[in-house]
Order: sequence, then structure tokens, then C-alpha cells
Amino acid sequence: MNIKEKIYDVAVIGAGCCGASIVRKLSAYDLSVVLLEKCVDIGFGVSKANSGIIHAGFHHPVTSLKARLEIRGNLMFDQLHYELNFPFKRIGIIVAAFSIEEMKTVEHLYAQGIANGVPRLEVCSRERILSLEPQLNPDVVGGLFAPTGGIVEPYRYVFALVESAEKNGVEVKKNFTVWRGVRKEDYWMIESKEGEFVKAKYVVNSAGLYADEVSKAFNAEEFKIIPRKGEEFLLQRNARGLPSHVIFPVPGKHTKGVLVIPTVEGTLMVGPTAEEIEDKEDLSTTYQNLEKVFVQATYMVPKISRREIITSFAGLRPTLPSNDFYIEPSKKQPNFIQVAGIQSPGLTASPAIGEYVKDILKNCGLKLIEKTDYDPYLPKPVKVRELSFEELERLIESDPRYGNIVCRCETVSEAEIIEAIRKGHTTLDGIKFYTRAGMGLCQGAFCSYRILKIIAREVGIPIEKITKRGGDSWIIYKRLQDIDLNQ
Repeated sequence: MNIKEKIYDVAVIGAGCCGASIVRKLSAYDLSVVLLEKCVDIGFGVSKANSGIIHAGFHHPVTSLKARLEIRGNLMFDQLHYELNFPFKRIGIIVAAFSIEEMKTVEHLYAQGIANGVPRLEVCSRERILSLEPQLNPDVVGGLFAPTGGIVEPYRYVFALVESAEKNGVEVKKNFTVWRGVRKEDYWMIESKEGEFVKAKYVVNSAGLYADEVSKAFNAEEFKIIPRKGEEFLLQRNARGLPSHVIFPVPGKHTKGVLVIPTVEGTLMVGPTAEEIEDKEDLSTTYQNLEKVFVQATYMVPKISRREIITSFAGLRPTLPSNDFYIEPSKKQPNFIQVAGIQSPGLTASPAIGEYVKDILKNCGLKLIEKTDYDPYLPKPVKVRELSFEELERLIESDPRYGNIVCRCETVSEAEIIEAIRKGHTTLDGIKFYTRAGMGLCQGAFCSYRILKIIAREVGIPIEKITKRGGDSWIIYKRLQDIDLNQ
């Protein structure tokens, strides 16, 4: 069959943590699968600004779909980490209470977690909670401890899922903005705004903030995704007040509140805010919200300092009025699966969502035959910063580019950047998310131009054609030699 005439078994729209989990799960079966992503790289939508928390499963009642998938997803991360080698640690979650009234909520969360089957939950006295986390404000009166909570690097998690899926036969099409889906006989014809066409028997709508627009493009259900904006602030590695657990406040009615999050790579994150907005592209941050975040964060962990902020960013969570996940076959269109409203704890739930959607597809008639040659494993990527002197010396002997440190803050070598480029990450943000080059104290002030030169050399394109994150996010407007300095 001509490649242009190929009809895929399944097309998954959206390469965030859910779309990536779905295609990785499907890659274990004898199917032709394609992943369609509108951005220049995978994970560049909702997932890139994720807080990276693996929730324990006590915040929501088990009657909700999100709670059931969160609990199942949490249990799946150890095996995924073993297979895919992305950064992940189970450091535990603490909910800190500062009044007797808040302790009543803690007891409710405990009872809810026990009903959900969360193991080893503990209601803690003041003495116990301070012994677990000495960085807490000594005014704390008690709290909840969930040792099964954890932290993950969300972009490396998504990259690993897709890399594993590609290794097992999944195709990925980036810069594919779904515009229209038309039913033809027994398959869907999917058209992109860029003028490409893809045919597929089944379609999964996992388009995050744009799941409502994709659904409308297929004449399926009409619903509205409401972006909930969260601003977060990143502090330098080994910041003062760095806790050894994820610290939650007692939650409010609509939000889990401002958190204090030690990241898996050693930096400290505080946030997010929670503000419902209309603009799906609004990623701005404000001084007012910085103040709001730090007032709440320093109340829980007093030693945290604004002076150690190295950057701020915002993320948008795709919410629905029901405040639950919407994962089910379309009632209006055949072989069209909705995966929408995946807000927190969507990252935690994502591996279970992949499994859940696989079962839905099977119930809709997709024939699933396990591959005999399926390989779930990825090798552990080389990270110069984690090597001993002897290990690094041997590595440099085999490839001197491991000795050329391009990013000094995060100790990232030229060889690691080249590896990222060869895996398809050819923007400055793609390199940053894959290697951490540019994520350190200077935020790329030292290494950005050096990375641009490596990308230009390896890909064979002019340096001014390289973008920060695709589209018109140009970094260099003109070559220096093209600028008339006398003008």
C-alpha cells in the first residue's frame, strides 16, 4: 500500500502525558498507531508546565473517575521508572494543618484515602509532623503523611513514553494541527491546518486545552474546556527551606492550594495559583501572584526566600464544569474516544488512563493481539553530572564531547545535547527539557548561544532559523554579519 493511502488502526491527538501514555500502551499490540501533535515537539502543551507531583490518592472520593485512575496510576510508576529510566522518587506528601479546624479536614482526607485504598496513610501530631519535616513552621498543629506520594520530571516522563512507543512502531507527526475530521466508510480522514491528511479507523481525542475544539472538528460532543491558570516559581538548587517531602496546605473548596515542591532534580518549586481564564495561550506571570504565592508558601515553610527565585512560569489546566475526567466513547460519532478535562491529578493518572483507553478501544471493536517482540525498556541516558570522575574519564576517552561542558549550571555536555538533537529535539526548549541545559541558576544566559550553534551544525540549518519553542519564537533575528552596523 502506498504510504499516502495508509490507514492507521488508531490516531491519537495530543502528545502530552495522556496521549503519550495511550500510544505507549497501544505499542505493545500488533497495531499501526500514529500520534498527532500540533506543537513542534512533544510535551509542549499542558504537560511542560506540570508541577511533577505523583499524588497519593486521598484528595478525591473514589466515586470520581479521576480518583480511581489516580490511585491506579500511582501504583504503576515504579514499573514505568524501571522500564523507562525517567527521573522519579517516592519522597512522600505532607498536608500541614495550622488549626484544630484544619485537622478536621485532615481527618476527612485520611478517611477518604483509606476508603480509596491508599496504603500507609498516617494522621500526625505536631511532634510527629515536625520530626518528619523539620522545615515546617513550628506553629503547625499536625497533619497527614502519605509516603506513597512522589515527584517526577514531567517532560522526561513524556519523552520516555513516546521514545518507547516509537521504538515499538508508533509514528509521530509534529506540527500537525487538527482542523477537521470526516467519516469515510469505515475510517476517519483527519485533515490538518498545515494541509496534511491522516486516515485512521479509530481516533482518540487527547488534545488537552483544545479537546473541545477537536471534538467540534469531528462533529462530536460539544463541551467547553475552561483553562485554569497556575503560576509557579522556581528556586535555585539546594535553596534554603528545601523540604524533603512535598508540602500541601489543607485544601480549599476548589483548589489544593499553594504547594512547596522539592523537584526530582534538586531545585525547589512553589505554587501554583488557580485562576479560571478564557485565553488558552495566556502564560503570563505577575508580581501580585508572586506575592500571594510566597505569603502562603513561607507561612508553611518560613525559610523559603524570594531572593533564590531563578524563574517563574505559568501552566494552564484543562478543566470541565463537572471537575472530573471525561473519558468515554463518543455518543455522537463512531470509533471516536474522548479523553478530556484531564487536570490534576492527570499526570499521576496518565499511565492508568493509557490502560483505560486501551480497554475502551477493545470494547469498541479494536482487535488487540500482543506483539511477541515488544520491548518495554529504554537504556538509562548518560548524565555527566551524575558520573564519578573515573566514569567520566572513561567516557571522554570514547567521545571527547562528553568533556565539553556546554551548560555549567546543570553540568550538561556537548555529547548530551547532540543526543537530544538526534532524538528529534531541535528547539532551545526541546534541548532544555531533554537535557536540563538552560534550567539552572543563569537560565541559559551562558549556554543558549552555544546550544544554538550545536543545533545549527548538527541539523544543518542557519542559526537564525532556530526557535525557542517553534512557531515565531525566533531567538536571533539576523546573522551578525547581515547587520549593517553603520545604519
